[in-house]
Amino acid sequence: MPENLIFRLPPTFETVEEERRHRKERLAAALRIFGKLGFEEGVAGHITARDPEVTDHFWVNPFGMSFKHVRVSDLILVNHEGKVVEGRYPVNEAAFAIHSQVHQARPAVVAAAHSHSVYGRALSALGRVIEPITQDACAFYGDVSLFDDYTGVVTDLEEGKRIAAALGGNKAVVLRNHGLLTVGDTVDAAAWWFITMERSAQVQLVAQAAGQVVPIEPDNAALTHRQIGNDLVGWINYQPLHDQITREQPDLFE
Repeated sequence: MPENLIFRLPPTFETVEEERRHRKERLAAALRIFGKLGFEEGVAGHITARDPEVTDHFWVNPFGMSFKHVRVSDLILVNHEGKVVEGRYPVNEAAFAIHSQVHQARPAVVAAAHSHSVYGRALSALGRVIEPITQDACAFYGDVSLFDDYTGVVTDLEEGKRIAAALGGNKAVVLRNHGLLTVGDTVDAAAWWFITMERSAQVQLVAQAAGQVVPIEPDNAALTHRQIGNDLVGWINYQPLHDQITREQPDLFE
């Protein structure tokens, strides 16, 4: 077997400035990927990354800018009061209401992703969560919850707190009549969980429309979750997508 095989793992950093730049680059790249995958719906949708130094602040995409156009220099830094403290654009009010409460409730969460993707919205309209009917879906086995309510566009911090409470310690939550939200200990993991959750929703809806679905046995679903459901595996799965977007669209680093 050849020596020195390349196997990438999440990087470590010598300075907080290096870590901040890295998170911002991954955030801009994740937004570009979401745009490429068609997860945009007008001005809805946001991905956040906690600042590594001022940990009650987070970086987020600007309100009203296409995911497909976001560059590192376009990202805005928002404080715990919802004020933009760095950047040239306003913040999406719903992004602050939801993400600020998720970040506050889950100190270990670095990133959170939410968008109005097609199949996520369809699943949410049924008030259902991802079921263990495929290997990939088992990443969410016992690790996804349902926010079983809808009261309009989320602009109230109390609503954000209720969403954070529904998420609990899970990696994902289905917001009924709204869409999906995922979290991770890296931007890469949070983005990957959203992408594979959206695809799992698509498979579930197609399979259930086609006929009687054969679920994976609980013990095997739990085993598979232990094998593929942690944030490191999410990070690893995401790397090919990151490589593609950064090669295709290097201007995102500007």
